[in-house]
Amino acid sequence: MAIIIDGKSVADKITEQLKQKLSQLQDKPHLAVIQIGNNAASTIYVNLKKKKAEEIGIKSTVINLDENIEEKELIRIIQELNKDNSIHAILVQLPLPKHINENKIIKTISAQKDVDGFTAQNTGDLLNGIKPKAYPCTPKGVLKLLKEYNIEIQGKHAVIVGRSNIVGKPLAIMLLNEHATVTICHSKTKNLQEITKQADILISAVGKKIIFKDMVKPDSVVIDVGIFKDENGKTTGDVDFENVKDIASYITPVPKGVGPMTIACLMENTIELFKNNKKRV
Repeated sequence: MAIIIDGKSVADKITEQLKQKLSQLQDKPHLAVIQIGNNAASTIYVNLKKKKAEEIGIKSTVINLDENIEEKELIRIIQELNKDNSIHAILVQLPLPKHINENKIIKTISAQKDVDGFTAQNTGDLLNGIKPKAYPCTPKGVLKLLKEYNIEIQGKHAVIVGRSNIVGKPLAIMLLNEHATVTICHSKTKNLQEITKQADILISAVGKKIIFKDMVKPDSVVIDVGIFKDENGKTTGDVDFENVKDIASYITPVPKGVGPMTIACLMENTIELFKNNKKRV
């Protein structure tokens, strides 16, 4: 039976540490969140981020924009936030409406205020082994969980299922920087089961039920980044948790696994950007 990796309790610990840090600061960080349209899932995430920011003592401003906003107008708003010295961190809630180019919008955000760590400068720094202004929140959260539970990464074979710019790709680089041997699998991978069964650390970030008991090596570590509603409306993840927990050594649940860590790391990034921006001013 696997040890359950309790992401919520680790995130709560980080939250308390951040509260302590902020209590010693006279000025407070200010996070600006841009939400375009009324996507229900996006609204839930934005509200969670705002609530957590307020709990810690971070000022947060949510800018709600019409889903039909023109791309050039969105770029203008971001450029204004870039110039505003009272704003220390900027987040554009994804996904964006189809008429807006996601890459162009991310490119517009100043690397100094890029709280998600998605800009070309921050991803380029990460790729080149330079500490970025901010690490992507979910990969950062995954690494923090592994380290909190003293799970060895160096020399281990980590298999990531999913190659998104948000999780799969940056997480692969971060694990390489920790001296793991990394394999990335995706929708075009042949013999997926053959590869996942080789993993000492198996991480799935797809958003559908894809990892089953016969795909997991006994005593491996299983990290489930996926989160979605099943046909019964129940929140679940990529991993068949009930069956996989019988053979894994460690496993994250969904919910209360990686999700709370993503938000905790977002708050940590906000404070780090705030301190860096203060040094620059």
